[in-house]
Amino acid sequence: MAIDFNPSRGPTLGVEWEIQLVDAETRHLRQDAREVLAALPSLSEGGDVHKVRHELMESTVEVVTDVCHTVGEAKDDLAATVAALRSAAADRGIALACTGTHPISDWRDAVMAPVQRYADLIEQMQWLARRIQTFGVHVHVGVSDADRVIPIVNALSAYLPHFLALTASSPFWSGHDTGLASSRAVVFGQLPTAGPPHLLDDWAAFEDYMATLLRAGTIRSIKEVWWDIRPHPDFGTVEIRMFDGIPTLRELGMAAALCQSLVTLFDQQLDRGYTLPRPAAWVVRDNKWRATRHGLDAIVITDDTGNTTPLRDDLYELVRELEPVADRLGCTEELKVAAEVLEHGASYERQRAIRAEGGTLENVVDAAIAEFAEDRFVTFGEVAHVGN
Repeated sequence: MAIDFNPSRGPTLGVEWEIQLVDAETRHLRQDAREVLAALPSLSEGGDVHKVRHELMESTVEVVTDVCHTVGEAKDDLAATVAALRSAAADRGIALACTGTHPISDWRDAVMAPVQRYADLIEQMQWLARRIQTFGVHVHVGVSDADRVIPIVNALSAYLPHFLALTASSPFWSGHDTGLASSRAVVFGQLPTAGPPHLLDDWAAFEDYMATLLRAGTIRSIKEVWWDIRPHPDFGTVEIRMFDGIPTLRELGMAAALCQSLVTLFDQQLDRGYTLPRPAAWVVRDNKWRATRHGLDAIVITDDTGNTTPLRDDLYELVRELEPVADRLGCTEELKVAAEVLEHGASYERQRAIRAEGGTLENVVDAAIAEFAEDRFVTFGEVAHVGN
């Protein structure tokens, strides 16, 4: 089975941001995506790229960039679309937020989007798909040649815990603390073709594996392979899907900078004739679980013999290593936001801090709304009296 890869010109960027529609009074999710999208026909209809579109649940609107060349360009693209979305939502008493799960809404109240492929997914997966009232961010980075894609996917798989821990934002599920940094990683990861990427030898092995899955009836299209990092042949990209919902545009820029810098670093190493690292599959799975459970406090495995290091320390080292690459790409400032997250807490930590200080889950939702609107970290003291 031949799968054509549409090569990109350099490490281009595309970002998909899944945004919650929240009732401004009750703070529960509103299942009104169809109505909101109908108010934005210039963004949701026609053209090559629908800048706002349905996701699986009607509680979600996905905002999508055009093909961008820099992180700053991607952020500006998203900001312009979000401004239009915010206006349409506000007219209907809807606020916007983004965390990996909604702290208080119950997945059983969700309404499915009126899209045939989502109906097909529900029919196929049943309860597994019905529970996916989750929110994430996907970052596409362009790759110039199919032969580079699989080595880059393999090398990126070592950074699943880094991607997840920095953005983990789903400690609460249906009104309860799960004890996890990211419950979204578990809920979505239980789909049969989700989870860490299969570590393959080359593009031909990827083609053979996809052909096998199609022949077996496991998938009907390679788009049904929802790995945490996957090749996207049509776009000519590697797609990093490991991020929880990201509450602020600043943190989203951090995630995009991290992805673009890593892919560029690996691409440059291939240019120099290096063989990229390929971690053992058990290490990848174990490290993802550690970040899912412990977030930034995870102790991650660093090699196939079982040596470990604190993830926080590894992240500081990673940011320093990527600074020269980020400087050339023009995303140094966005990459530095990782240090702020390490200092002030990822979203799951900020949410739990509100509860620890006596706040309610409604306060947690208020903070998420404020963070999204104001593009900054918000404390309990700033939301304690909202709505009272």
